[in-house]
Amino acid sequence: MLVGKDIELVEGLPVMHIRSLRALVVSDLHLGYEGGMAKSGLAIPKANLKSVTGILAKAAKGRGVTRVIVVGDVKNDFSGVIGEEVNELREIVQAMKGISVAIEVVKGNHDNFLDSYSRALGIKVHGSQLLEGGYLFAHGDKQLPKSSGVVGTVIIGHEHPSIGIRSRAGTLERLRCFLHGTFSYAGRDTELIVLPAIGYFETGSDVNLRGRGGVMSPVLKKADIDQMEAIAIGDGLTLNFGRLKDLKDVT
Repeated sequence: MLVGKDIELVEGLPVMHIRSLRALVVSDLHLGYEGGMAKSGLAIPKANLKSVTGILAKAAKGRGVTRVIVVGDVKNDFSGVIGEEVNELREIVQAMKGISVAIEVVKGNHDNFLDSYSRALGIKVHGSQLLEGGYLFAHGDKQLPKSSGVVGTVIIGHEHPSIGIRSRAGTLERLRCFLHGTFSYAGRDTELIVLPAIGYFETGSDVNLRGRGGVMSPVLKKADIDQMEAIAIGDGLTLNFGRLKDLKDVT
C-alpha cells in the first residue's frame, strides 16, 4: 500500500519502506523479551527473534534497500543489558549483513546501554531523533524539539497501535495498525505516521477504544487522533480501516 509517492507500507507486515532513502523503517523490536520473562520466573517459547528476522528478510526482498532504520526500542530491558538482547541483535545484524543491509537505531526509552555494544556489532546509533530527506524519525516517548531542517513527515513508534475489535462473545481481538494523519509541529500541520510494533509479543494498544486520553506518546497526544486513519495488518493484507472516530465500537 502506498502513502503518497515515496512511502510504501509493506503488504501484510509492520514495516514501512521509504523509497528515496532505500530504507525499511520499523519500531519496537523488544529483543530479549523472553529472557527478561525468564528472569522474572516466567518461561515462554522463544519466538521473537525468528519472527523479526523473517519479517525483515521478507520485506527487504526485491526492494533494493540498503538499511533498516529502527525507530526505538531495539532492546526490552530497562535496567541494564541481558545476554539475550545482545545475542539476538547480533543475529539480526548478521542476517541483514548477508543481504547487504545495515542496521541503524534511533534510540527509544528502552535503549539505555545500547551505545556500550553498538560499535562492536556494527550498528549506527542516532540520538533521540534523525532528520533525513524531509523525514523526522523519533521514538515518540518524548516531545519533539524543533528541528533545524525542513520536516515534511514525522515517523514515530512507542505507541504499539492496534485496532480493538470486540466479538459477539465479548472477547477483544487486536489488529496491529499504522496510524496516519497530521499533528501540530513547529507551528504548522505536519504529516504524522505511527508505526506498529514489530516485536512478536507486542500485540498493541487498542487506540480506537482509548482515544486521545488513553495514548502514551506525547507526540500523539498533540494529534487529533479521532481523525487519524488506522491502516491495519492481518492475514497477509494491509487494509485502511478509515478514521479512528468511526472505529470506536467495532464488532
